[in-house]
Amino acid sequence: MTYTENVRLALQSIKSNRLRTLLTALIIAIGLSALVGILTTIDAIKKSMTEAFSSMGANSFNIRNRGTGIRIGGSGKRPKPFKSIRYEDAIAFKERLNTPAKVAISVYATFGSTVKYEQEKTNPNTNIQGIDENGLGSLGLELSQGRNFNAAEALSNNNICIIGNEIAKILFKGQPAIDKIVMAGNNRLRVIGVLAPKGSSMGPSSDRAVYIPLFKSKLINANSNPSYTITVMVPNNDLMDNIIGEATAEFRNIRKVKISEPNNFEITKSDAVAQTLFENLKYVVMGGVAIGAITLLGASIALMNIMLVSVTERTREIGVRKAIGANPAVIRKQFLIEAVVICLIGGAFGILLGIGIGNIISSMMGGSFIVPWSSIGGGFVICVFVGIVSGYYPAKKASKLDPVEALRYE
Repeated sequence: MTYTENVRLALQSIKSNRLRTLLTALIIAIGLSALVGILTTIDAIKKSMTEAFSSMGANSFNIRNRGTGIRIGGSGKRPKPFKSIRYEDAIAFKERLNTPAKVAISVYATFGSTVKYEQEKTNPNTNIQGIDENGLGSLGLELSQGRNFNAAEALSNNNICIIGNEIAKILFKGQPAIDKIVMAGNNRLRVIGVLAPKGSSMGPSSDRAVYIPLFKSKLINANSNPSYTITVMVPNNDLMDNIIGEATAEFRNIRKVKISEPNNFEITKSDAVAQTLFENLKYVVMGGVAIGAITLLGASIALMNIMLVSVTERTREIGVRKAIGANPAVIRKQFLIEAVVICLIGGAFGILLGIGIGNIISSMMGGSFIVPWSSIGGGFVICVFVGIVSGYYPAKKASKLDPVEALRYE
């Protein structure tokens, strides 16, 4: 008997026992959806992080008063902060760094503010951030309306701002926002620019942010001792190490760090942050695979049990087939193929369910939609493997039934 005939017989058996097939396939679907869902979520978050860091530019590094603190697993302790980077330190560094690189300075002024225009207002989830004329470039942001701050405005107390795309939609309903006066927290600001939509990404959304001149943010900052972030954008990656060396020496002089003392600030490359995240995500992947494997183990045991019940129910049918010439190998192949087909039916549904669940969770966490082709291919391979493992013992038991005893079975 050919494989085609065995598949046809397996499909006939599946069709005649629809409820049993549905329950068995559902067990496999639940097990596989857990595994695919976890892997899809992780892949989608990785893609979102890659896009976020790419938009910020790989050829850049940040100077902060503490490390990124990004950690998944391990002790979970945040890195100990050094003394804050003052406004005067950041400005001095920007003026004194004599390299082809551009320097951007930024700081958060307030968190969770409300922005109002006439009768319209946003939810209290808007961050107000101070930036200089290079700030938008360092954050990978583009304008859809208006203009950027110039160097003089960045160091002035001008009441002007650039708003995110979502804020513009809420407050102005598609009408021009340029030169309108808005209230951001307790500050009256004139809109000079609107950002192009950025979409969701890891971290605070620029679509719900207000950007103001750097010096203005110093005057209104809710934190009495804010720490400024310095971003250095290098024109060529080949110059990265040299410029990092010069920046380190210059900032040590500004911070008055003695030769024998270590740096009291952190320098972090943008791509190094991404690599740290990806490195730590491997623990999440390992945990997800372990959870999925345990779920699939339970599903395979349930499938084996149901296949054993099927062998018992179809004892007389097996006896008839043996009586008309079917040998043990044919019977064994038939039950193995039936188990694999049931697994593939359940697996197809489980993979679709897992992709859907994974992308829903990813979108809630700020990730993007993704179709994980590797997980889909791997899922079907797992289905075949589970079908063979779970169906082998029932198939072997069916093939060894005595035809005479089987025909007498009621």
